[in-house]
Formats: sequence, C-alpha cells, structure tokens
Amino acid sequence: MEVTNCKACGNLFNYTSGPRLCPNCMKKLEKKFAITKDYIRENPHANINTVAKECKVSIPQIKKWIREERLSFSQESGIGLECDNCGKMIRTGRFCAECKAKMINNLDNAYEKPKPVVQKKKEKEKERMRYLDK
Repeated sequence: MEVTNCKACGNLFNYTSGPRLCPNCMKKLEKKFAITKDYIRENPHANINTVAKECKVSIPQIKKWIREERLSFSQESGIGLECDNCGKMIRTGRFCAECKAKMINNLDNAYEKPKPVVQKKKEKEKERMRYLDK
C-alpha cells in the first residue's frame, strides 16, 4: 500500500487500487452515480447536458461512466459516443459490436493453438504377428 493524496479533497489516505480518491470521496461519487442513473431511468429522452446539469455531475464524468459500461442511454435519447476504433455511434462502452467481434477474432488467431498429441506406435510392433501360448 502507498499513502497518497486524494485528487478531490487532498486528504492523505492508503491507496490500494482504482481511482485516487479517498473512501469519503468515493462514497460521494457513488451517490452521484446512483442519482445520475435514477435520473436517466426516469428521463430516457434527456440529453447529456441536461443530465449533467440536473445531477450536478460533470460531462466528462458521465462519459467515463458510459465508457466503463456502468451507464447506458436508450435508443430514443439520441445520445451516443463514438466507437474508439471505427467512429460508429454506440450507446455504451468503448467499441461497437462489430469491432468487439473483430478484436475477439484477432485475439483468438494471435496465438497458436496446441496441436493434439498423437501417439505413434512403432512400425515393427504394428506389423508383427502375435502368438498365444497355451
């Protein structure tokens, strides 16, 4: 563990992983997330500027939640982000479905799959006659 300052309030805290926010600021941020999520659920046609203004959350923070796939907007809202790869409009995440499928396919082909092990019998044993003694 390392001791670091919180990006929001500046207090010292033991940092383990994730955003560099102290536990108190993380709780506040999670409360804002819950409020934002509820607002979007109740107002599916709201645009991102309205959501930010009504929930008192910054637009970059909302976009971050969308990229993390914690938030998603309905088809009717008209809100979308661009796919990081091809630029197609998406509702949540970083990549569109086609780009995700291409990446998965490329990763599957990136490494050589192990070949099945075939045991070869010796040629002499295969051709030899066998006798049973009584």
